[in-house]
Amino acid sequence: MTTRSTVRDGIDDLQHLAARWPRDADGNPATRWTATPYGRAVLTIKRPDGYRICDDPDRIQVDRVHSWLSTDAYWALGRSRDVVATAIANSIVFGVYRDADEQQVGFARAITDLATFGWLCDVYIDRPERGRGLGRWLVGTARDELHRRGVRRLLLATLDAHDVYAPLGFAPLAHPDRWMELT
Repeated sequence: MTTRSTVRDGIDDLQHLAARWPRDADGNPATRWTATPYGRAVLTIKRPDGYRICDDPDRIQVDRVHSWLSTDAYWALGRSRDVVATAIANSIVFGVYRDADEQQVGFARAITDLATFGWLCDVYIDRPERGRGLGRWLVGTARDELHRRGVRRLLLATLDAHDVYAPLGFAPLAHPDRWMELT
C-alpha cells in the first residue's frame, strides 16, 4: 500500500533529480512534482514562454476538451460529453495551460497498463495556440512521463501530424500486418 510518506519520499527523490534539469525564467526548476491530498504525485512542467503541462486530472476542463474533440478533432467528431468524461476518468491525462489566465489550451491522454504498453490518444492543441511547438512538447512530455512510470512501448495514431511526432522517436509500425482492430 502506498502511504503519503512513501509518495513524499518519491517526490523528494524526483525533486533532487530535477535540480539538474532546465530552469524557468525565474530560476526555478521547470519540472516540479507535488502531492495531492490523496497522496498522488502530480507532475508540472513550465516553459519560459508562459505555458505549463500538468498531469493532474482535477485540472482538466472537461467541457472544453469535449468541445474540442466533438467538434474539431476528425477522430472524435460527435463524441458525447459522457464518453469524453469517462475516457478522461480512466486515463492518464496531460493538460497544457497558459500561465497568464490558467486557461487550458491543450490535452492528451494515455491508456496504459503502466508495465508494458500504452496508447497516447486524443492529442489536441487549441487552434489559436498552434504553431508554438505545444503539441510536440505535450507528446514528448507524455512520452517521457510514461517511460518514467515503466511503459516501454507507446503507440499513437495520426492522419496528418507525422512530422510533429517523428522527431520524438515515433515511426510507422515496423510490422503493421501483425496488428488487427475491432471496430
